[in-house]
Amino acid sequence: MKKQIYKLFLSVLLIAVAACSSDEPDYNRSVITPGNTESTEFDSWLEANFVNPYNIAFKYRYEDIESDFDYYVVPADYNKAIKLAHLVKYLCVETYNEVAGVDFTCEYFPKMFFTIGEWEYKNNGTFILGTAEGGRKILLAGVNDLDRYIQNANMLNHYYFKTIHHEFTHILNQTKPIPTDFQLVTGNGYVADSWSEEPFNQIYLSRGFISSYAQHSYQEDFAEMMSIYITNDEASWENMLEGASSESLALIQQKLDIVKSYMSTSFGIDLDVLRNTLQRRQNEVFSGKVDLEDLTVK
Repeated sequence: MKKQIYKLFLSVLLIAVAACSSDEPDYNRSVITPGNTESTEFDSWLEANFVNPYNIAFKYRYEDIESDFDYYVVPADYNKAIKLAHLVKYLCVETYNEVAGVDFTCEYFPKMFFTIGEWEYKNNGTFILGTAEGGRKILLAGVNDLDRYIQNANMLNHYYFKTIHHEFTHILNQTKPIPTDFQLVTGNGYVADSWSEEPFNQIYLSRGFISSYAQHSYQEDFAEMMSIYITNDEASWENMLEGASSESLALIQQKLDIVKSYMSTSFGIDLDVLRNTLQRRQNEVFSGKVDLEDLTVK
């Protein structure tokens, strides 16, 4: 009986060893299967509309090296990335072309857009809409939520296009520094990361700030002033300021005047012309003039 059990055990062991022998790793083949990197119709469209005329890369495929490892993120949806690329082209790139000229766009506009599907959530209840890095790259988050907001101009601006203009302002500020007098208007009012906490998230207007995030630092204040001003028409801007005291309105107006002067003297851009052009183009998008899914290369 013992000999039979031993023979049975030995047979099972030999079978197991034989099975495992086929599991030897193939060192010439990666176990990680890369995503689809074959050229698509969208790639051809991006090359014709971003790469060739402006040397701008619009990256819609997920690349971990371009993302922030501090956050859990997901890739951008292919079809939503197409719509966003059209919107960036028409509402940002070509808006600056029209107002400041193609040379301005080629020189100053960021050379890379990297998109991810989800927002970057922080542990304080806020989340990051986008970031600018080194004067060359803008991260656009939340692409997979685009269809939720694409029919609402206020929401589309809040989640996407104010972010682009905000981050582009930072890039311009790296080229031409923010005037010192701007820093002094509400110099004692900046509260760093406390901007999202009570009472600062409620009383920012009365403190002379156009948004709660503007209270973070003078750099964010400057970018908020410019991006919010140009993404809102005159009526919307006035509604935002409704209820503010004359003192706080004077502070906001003082800062806006400095932003306007900065854009005019540093880059030859009339901020009101930029706003009117952007508003017209935005209305053209919502009227259906722009086909956000067309990938015809012209």
